Amino acid sequence: MENYLVITALGEDRTGIVDAIAGAASETRCNIADSRMVVMGQEFAIIMMLSGTWDAVAKFEAQIPVLEGRLGLSILVKRTNRREAQKAALPYSVNVIALDNPGIVHEIANFFAVQGINIESLETSTYAAPHTGSPMFALNMIVNIPARVHIGVLRENFMLFCDDRNLDAIIEPYKN
Repeated sequence: MENYLVITALGEDRTGIVDAIAGAASETRCNIADSRMVVMGQEFAIIMMLSGTWDAVAKFEAQIPVLEGRLGLSILVKRTNRREAQKAALPYSVNVIALDNPGIVHEIANFFAVQGINIESLETSTYAAPHTGSPMFALNMIVNIPARVHIGVLRENFMLFCDDRNLDAIIEPYKN
């Protein structure tokens, strides 16, 4: 029976962190089932789900203090279960570009929450617009739209929502 462990790690960025964490997973006979890694400012952050036998996961958990000390990371772990596939839901990709303003993520997340639509993943970034240097905001996310939701109506309401806020947006079926 597979056991699952989610780990998050945060610390000053430096070369070799991913190698060390992946090496510890491999040495303890755990599989990296899913992961996301990013460097923000000078900080490294990762979230990873490992799978393995009960004893393999326990061996990895025992390595956490060693990894924290050697890599200068703060590491949190939590046992979990495999997520069941979303039944009667369609994955859609949402992309938004706009002038950067506080509250954009909240407003978009609220739009989908009110509709009963779950956000599966979310990435945002800011950058300077070419030529003008204006502060720009970009959002990319994947949502699971329940089959009960009429896609055409949702798309129209979302585009009106974005137009009201001067957000340039696209919502389309997710292509893996």
